[in-house]
Parts: sequence; structure tokens; C-alpha cells
Amino acid sequence: MPRKTARLSFALEDILKRVGENIKLARLRRKITAAMLAERAGMTRMTLSKVEKGDRAVTFGAYASALFSLGLEKDLLLIAGDDPLGRRLQDAGLIHTKQRVPKRKTPAGALP
Repeated sequence: MPRKTARLSFALEDILKRVGENIKLARLRRKITAAMLAERAGMTRMTLSKVEKGDRAVTFGAYASALFSLGLEKDLLLIAGDDPLGRRLQDAGLIHTKQRVPKRKTPAGALP
């Protein structure tokens, strides 16, 4: 049974291709062969080739493993780290929501 993959927009396809190209350029700058990086990352040479092409069928873990093997794992922390739209939406929601003060409890036997 063939594996199903999600359909991606052209913009996402382009982003994945750029990520793959960046991984390949990082490998080449370090003068590491594809076979060496594949071995270090614990994947086949074919999977690394797919990563470097930005193939959408490759797992996120494969991309992460390649980045780790290149010493670039902290770049993963940049993904969705700065969310200006989310922050604006959150700030807008904080301004417009009214917080209710909790009802005061009266001591037993006291008149309200």
C-alpha cells in the first residue's frame, strides 16, 4: 500500500527545496561527502539525497538528523520562534477581554 503524503502549496514546496539546498550547501562548505553525512545522520544515501532536494515525503526527523550531524540543530529552535501575528492576536485578545473580580466570600454568620 503506497504511503500517502499531504498536498503542499507551491510556497511550501519552495520552502522545503530551500531548506534542502541549505542543508546541501552546509555539507559542501564542511567538505563532507554525502555518504559520510548519511552515515553520521543514520540514514541511507538515498534519503539524504531526498532531504537535500527538499522532498516532502521525507520525515521531519530526517531533516533534523541531518542538521544535527552538521552541528546546526539549534536552527530548529528558529522554527515558529518569532510569531508576530500570534502575538498581535494575543495582545488584542488581552485588551478586549474583561476580567471579573471573584466574588467575595462572607465569613460564616456575618451579614452580607
